[in-house]
Order: sequence, then C-alpha cells, then structure tokens
Amino acid sequence: MSQISEETVLEALKQIIDPDLRKDIVTLGFIRDLEISGGDVSFTIMLTTPACPVKEEMESDATTIVSGLEGVTSVKVRMDAEVPQGRGIANNVAIPGVKNIIAVSSGKGGVGKSTVAVNLAVALAADGAKVGIMDADVYGPNIPMMLGSGYDQPEVENGQLRPVEAHGIKMISMAVLVPRDKPMILRGPMLHGVVRQFLSDVNWGELDYLIVDMPPGTGDVQLSLAQLVPVQGAVLVTTPQAVSLSDVRRAVKMFETVNVPVLGVIENMSYFIAPDTGNKYEIFGSGGGQMLCDEYGLNLLGEVPMGMEVREGGDNGVPVVVSFPDSPQAKAFRKVAEAVARQVSIEAMKPELVILTRGQ
Repeated sequence: MSQISEETVLEALKQIIDPDLRKDIVTLGFIRDLEISGGDVSFTIMLTTPACPVKEEMESDATTIVSGLEGVTSVKVRMDAEVPQGRGIANNVAIPGVKNIIAVSSGKGGVGKSTVAVNLAVALAADGAKVGIMDADVYGPNIPMMLGSGYDQPEVENGQLRPVEAHGIKMISMAVLVPRDKPMILRGPMLHGVVRQFLSDVNWGELDYLIVDMPPGTGDVQLSLAQLVPVQGAVLVTTPQAVSLSDVRRAVKMFETVNVPVLGVIENMSYFIAPDTGNKYEIFGSGGGQMLCDEYGLNLLGEVPMGMEVREGGDNGVPVVVSFPDSPQAKAFRKVAEAVARQVSIEAMKPELVILTRGQ
C-alpha cells in the first residue's frame, strides 16, 4: 500500500466549495494541521465564523471525500472557526483586540432595533463567538435592562472601564455611567466624545464581533462612529410598513456616504402567529424588507415574527434566544446571526483591490 500524500488529500478537498466565498476550502486556507500517519488522516477545517450553517455538511463531505482515497483507513476531521480581521476603512484606527465592528441601525424609532442588537449579540455568543455590545443609543440606552445586567457602574482597571458582562457578552452603556433618572442632554460634539470614550477608554479585550446599537435616524452618532473606527458593516432594521421603509432608505444613503457597507436588512415584526389558533397575521403588511433589498441590491438577513416572548425577554433581562430558545422568534434570530456572520466574513475576505478603492 503506497503512502498517501498531502498533495493528494488537498487536491481531493478542493471539491468542497464555500457557498458564501465561492472558492474551494483549500484555496481559502481553511485546511490546517494536516497529518498523515500510514492510512490515518487528520486535519482541521478552520471556518470564518462559528455560526456557519453548513458546518456539519462540510465536515461530512470532507470525511466522505478523504475516506474514498486509495490507502486511507481512517479520517478525523476537526471543525473550528477563526473570525477574520475586518478591513480598515480610510484612516480609521481599529480597536485593539476587536476584529469586526457591526453597526445595528434604523431610520426611525419603534422598529425593535435594540431588541435585534441584543438578540443578535447573544445568538453569536451562543455559537461560540466572542462578542461585545456597545450601547451608542445615548438618548435611550436600554441595553442594560434588556440584558438584565443591572445599573451598577463598571469597574475601572488600569485607567480603562471594564465592560459589564451578561449572557456571555460584554456591554457598555451610558445607562451604567449616569443615574437612571438623569436626562441625556447631549449636543453633537459631546456625542462625538461619548462615542470616542466607548471605543478607546473601554477594555474590550479579544472580540470577534462588537455590536453597536445606534440611535435611530441618521445623525451625529452614526457619523461620529463611521469617522472614528473601521465599521465592518451596518445592519439595518425595519418593519414591513411603508413609513419604516422610507426612513431606512435614508439610512442606506447615509452609510453609503460614509463608505460603510450595508451587510443587509432585518425585517422585524414581520408577522404574528396567534398562539391559540396558529393563524398568521401580517399586521404591518408584508414583503417590505425584500422590496427594499431588491431596490438597493441588499441582502435580506431574516424576518423576525412578533411575539409576547420577545417583549417578556426584554422586560425581564433575559433575551428571547435564551428565555424561549424554541420559539419562532428565537429561531429567527439565530438564523439572522448566521446570516450576519456570513456577510461579515464575505466583506472581510474581499480582494485587496476593493479595500483600497473603498478607502480612497
């Protein structure tokens, strides 16, 4: 029996194509730690996100393909993930240890943007990613309540704030820095300073994703964030009705203006399923999110149904993906997290030529 070679194994594995990056997993550099001992073959497939929906399929295909090679008696495939470092945009400086910054934004209030941001962060963390959430909605900072983390001020360590931790994610918010009943009276330059402090004066540690919950609209904080840091991409939250879609169009244009790619659109409150009858009601209309995506060439990242579970989770400080993991809402949020992670990986691994063009 002839000794099987590394070249033979790698050539065979080129049959497996990553569905998002549209290249084979060998060319993409996903195959790590390939070892061959006699007929025993082992290797690691290093994915670009732990929230990969085709992880099991890829593992099965790799096992089958290599097992079919002449001389192979056993195959051990290890699945792991290494989130790629996001691209730098213009002259912005990255936060040490933070690989990707994702802005969650909306054109108007009342669409559930903060709820989406919290459940997106918790779902990514549940998949094994290192996640933080920055509450940049300084006029209505509700993230601590939604995470049930309390309002105690964070500790200061070596001149930096240590983020509050809850449900496996790190969090910072104006709500934990000022008294709960104090109004947020801040003008543009002050907002710029708050954003800068949240980014530079907080010890975020090692993060795969930093989710930033933006205030609604297209104002100073969004512009400040885009000017200060390399935002990997923005996720826009809308509801199906025309008024919300109209405002989101302005948000799309705003992010285009500051050279931040829009990763996609999440349609929240898409429909309601009556718990007693199971009937589906499209209270705010239907198809609005898809129509917006078709209009601007964007990705529809998911449709999240309405439900009392979402409201209860937010009020009780236990997000729905944790408190009601089998609910339609939790399942939708997990799919949204997978879709967002895929889009971040696609952006991060675009050719260098595109990166340079965007930064000009």
